[in-house]
Amino acid sequence: MGIDLHDYQTTLRKRAVLTGVGVHGGKPTAITLLPADADTGIVFSLPEPSGHTREIRALASEIGATDLCTVIGDPAGSHVGTVEHLMAALFGLGIDNLVVEVEGGEVPILDGSAASIVEAIDAAGIEQLSAKRRYIRVLKPVRIDSGASWAEFQPHAGTRFEVEIDFESPAIGRQSFAADIGEDVFRNDLSRARTFGFMKDVERLWAAGFALGSSLENTVVIGDDHRVINMEGLRYPDEFARHKTLDAMGDLALAGARFIGCFRSYRGGHRLNAAALRRLISDPTAFEIVETTRRQRGRSAEMIAVNAAVYAPWVI
Repeated sequence: MGIDLHDYQTTLRKRAVLTGVGVHGGKPTAITLLPADADTGIVFSLPEPSGHTREIRALASEIGATDLCTVIGDPAGSHVGTVEHLMAALFGLGIDNLVVEVEGGEVPILDGSAASIVEAIDAAGIEQLSAKRRYIRVLKPVRIDSGASWAEFQPHAGTRFEVEIDFESPAIGRQSFAADIGEDVFRNDLSRARTFGFMKDVERLWAAGFALGSSLENTVVIGDDHRVINMEGLRYPDEFARHKTLDAMGDLALAGARFIGCFRSYRGGHRLNAAALRRLISDPTAFEIVETTRRQRGRSAEMIAVNAAVYAPWVI
């Protein structure tokens, strides 16, 4: 199976609001998803002390930090943290254009997955726009290594993720998830996979200013006895690998367009995902920008290359 090749861009039919707590800041936070015109992309709007608003485009060029989450903007100034679950939901459900108003500087963690975001988008509805959708098609292998970890893009007829993790804890061990990603796969196999962490790391993370809003309500926690301590247990036997795939989807959504290709990683994370994406879009011979078109008779999708200098300003 390949990517869901839709001809036209989308946005929401009406606004959607999500409230909760920031997993790292530990403070109340909220996001409002607002419909936007074609070619807007995903734009985060943040209030500033001056009373003005700062707009930050959801692009790889805006990544400011990748420690335990993905932050866009200036970590010492205007920024929004933990964008990956929201971006994964937009990627998975095919939302191209939105303005995201942020209160509290962080996307709420909700239950640690993208499930509540999917529900909010479904309630708001998706609207098709009149402008063509564009994709980044991978033309040749692009790889980055970091010690024992690596990530790479490979040409592929659809949009595929192959993510493998390897932890010393027997609660996780070595797991992998691989699939061509369409809306159904995202909804059924990835959207409910939650973030996870280890009880032994809590005090160190708190001292560093991380995980202040983490709890058993939003995180799968592995205890010192290497057991999952959440009463409900796991949602999938391989929930850890699925959540890492969800994270990778959200990080790679910062390309500014969906990609056609295969992303593979071993022992990856936010930092490696961002590095692989930057490596890809920094090499103009490694990809091309394409649009979908339909044969006049029949429903088979074809791809046509378009002018990257016009349609992909984020890579030049």
